[in-house]
Amino acid sequence: MSVFLALAAVSAGSLVAAAGTAQAATPLPTHVFAPYFEAWTGESPAALAQQSGAKHLTMAFIQAATKGSCTVYWNGDTGMPIANGTFGADIATIRSRGGDVIPSFGGYTADNTGTEIADSCTNVDSIAAAYESVITTYDVPRLDMDIEDNSLTNSAGIDRRNKAIKKVQDWAAASGRSLQISYTLPTTTHGLADSGLAVLRNAVTNGTRVDVVNLMTFDYYDNAAHQMATDTQTAASGLVAQLGSLYPGKTQAQLWAMVGVTEMIGVDDFGPAETFTTADANTVYNWAVSKGINTLSFWALQRDNGSCPGGAAADNCSGIAQDTWFFSHAFEPFTGGTSVPGNDFSLAANPASASVDPGGSASATVSTAVTSGSAQQVTLSVTGAPAGVTASVSPGSVTAGGSATLSVSTTAAAVPGSYPLTVTGAAPSGSHSTTFTLTVKGTPPAGGVVNGGFETGALSPWSAAGDAVVASPAHSGTHALQVVPSASATGEAAQNVTLAPNHAYTLTAWVQGNYAYVGVRGGATASVWTSSSGWTKLSVPFTTGASGAVTVYVHGWYGQSAVYADDFAIG
Repeated sequence: MSVFLALAAVSAGSLVAAAGTAQAATPLPTHVFAPYFEAWTGESPAALAQQSGAKHLTMAFIQAATKGSCTVYWNGDTGMPIANGTFGADIATIRSRGGDVIPSFGGYTADNTGTEIADSCTNVDSIAAAYESVITTYDVPRLDMDIEDNSLTNSAGIDRRNKAIKKVQDWAAASGRSLQISYTLPTTTHGLADSGLAVLRNAVTNGTRVDVVNLMTFDYYDNAAHQMATDTQTAASGLVAQLGSLYPGKTQAQLWAMVGVTEMIGVDDFGPAETFTTADANTVYNWAVSKGINTLSFWALQRDNGSCPGGAAADNCSGIAQDTWFFSHAFEPFTGGTSVPGNDFSLAANPASASVDPGGSASATVSTAVTSGSAQQVTLSVTGAPAGVTASVSPGSVTAGGSATLSVSTTAAAVPGSYPLTVTGAAPSGSHSTTFTLTVKGTPPAGGVVNGGFETGALSPWSAAGDAVVASPAHSGTHALQVVPSASATGEAAQNVTLAPNHAYTLTAWVQGNYAYVGVRGGATASVWTSSSGWTKLSVPFTTGASGAVTVYVHGWYGQSAVYADDFAIG
């Protein structure tokens, strides 16, 4: 969430005891209004829920107290453990009134300080145990993952988080629990940036079910004119198009039912140019109902008052003239419908990878399991095999709970390298995918970034306008690239590179400065960004297409200061 969002951890050892006494949660309504509650203020969530009329709350935030820890607390405060003594009575009261809570992990501060649990803890089982303990301690039906800032560029943390969630989903299914997972992500006005989309791609790769993608439709920081209600609609429409590519088996109605929207009521962190008004609230409410989105929310319940009109963004007021609880009352009617877990399944390949000599073959077991509802027919297919490689799944259709065999063979002409093969299972409820990585032994064809360290002292073969090779600061050697954005341009420098076709690579580069972006486009699309005062290494995994050609680029952001880049490499 915004820079005003407070920090927001649970001992894996308490999991067994908690699970022994908890009862499975009641599913959330099909459409739910759940504003954020700032859990660090000392206020009672039950009292504010009753005063505002908001039956459901998103509780912000849960995180580790220190970077490297696998134990989580509310707000990272060791005096607020995950225990019935912390918010337990409030949550029980909220539930007795027909509502519930959604605990949210992460938040801006946690994502910025390495205390988001999957960034902090490197053990997937311990991360899963933390999630499970929150579920069983409070009997909640959904967990939210608020991922932004540095957590969007921590690829190892992203992968650990999704692997841990998958373990929790399997545990919940085996325990007869109804459990939803939502991802709260920053957005552009036309959908997720690639960094946010990469979080969802990794979830698909790990077989992790994402029930709701909750867009933070504020804090755009693009120095553009904004009509916040319109921007919400274009951002969500862009998200639905992106979700359609990730989940090709879902209908448009099912895709819209995965959408969540969180507004920042009143003035957001950027300033008055991004103000969500009372009129915007009515527009967004009517639009949300018409589209059938899943979740409507705002940051934050304690801000829903007009005590500081004309002010900047604050924790305890909206910065605009409004009646107390105006936004809560405007959004409350959104909650409704009964959420009944539908049919769903999981998909996995074992082993998940194999290495062969050119001309060799490999196989894996493709397993399916029922995760909710009843068993359904799952049609299996495999894609991504490069020239010289054939792959098939037999049988081509199984009943969820059954398994099939993935068979892969290569010819002597297969190009050495690592190739991700995507195994997809499609059913009436939707589709899931898993990745089998085939490595053909040998030396891949040459190719890579030329003058990636800028030690020639010149830009060539990089194309750029207004950028320059400088002597300081340099990450290594005696030169680096200075990228100079302007109010109307990002200051991009780019280079065309030809690599092996249909091959998995990782682009790495060292950068420093505000909003430094590194990525590829053309035959592949992937990017990451960071803001750092010192040299930071960025890694961008990508897979080439049939031509092997991509464009490598680095740029800053409109109106920001210069960024520096050095030591580009593709491996």
